[in-house]
Amino acid sequence: MQITIIHALIGMLASTTMLATSAQADMFTEADLKRWNDEFMAVVNKGEKVFHGGFRSKNTVSCDQCHPNATNIHPETYPKFQQQLGKVAVLGEMINWCIMNPLESEPLALDDPDMVALQAYIHYERRGVKLEPGKH
Repeated sequence: MQITIIHALIGMLASTTMLATSAQADMFTEADLKRWNDEFMAVVNKGEKVFHGGFRSKNTVSCDQCHPNATNIHPETYPKFQQQLGKVAVLGEMINWCIMNPLESEPLALDDPDMVALQAYIHYERRGVKLEPGKH
């Protein structure tokens, strides 16, 4: 009787291991990749519009007045110590600093669609650049 239980447990372990192994990689199609890329690019395009004057800034200042085409932001270096914030910060926190100070507006939640779009655009402009968190 004990041997039968042991064999059953070994069988269950073996089948669980095989299921876990086969579930490691997601399966997706070319259509999936196209849809995901199209959705990503729609957010990037929204971010470009927000960045170039589409933000609800109280003083009409826009991101591109200091950072044409998202230059001098270096998203590949975040998280890093930001002197203006006095701490190690993620890109969204620095974007909020800019929103509150040069743009004189209310900060965005990190999951706000405009914040996501801004970060998508900024990262997209720096695609291909090596990640270097913490670099100044």
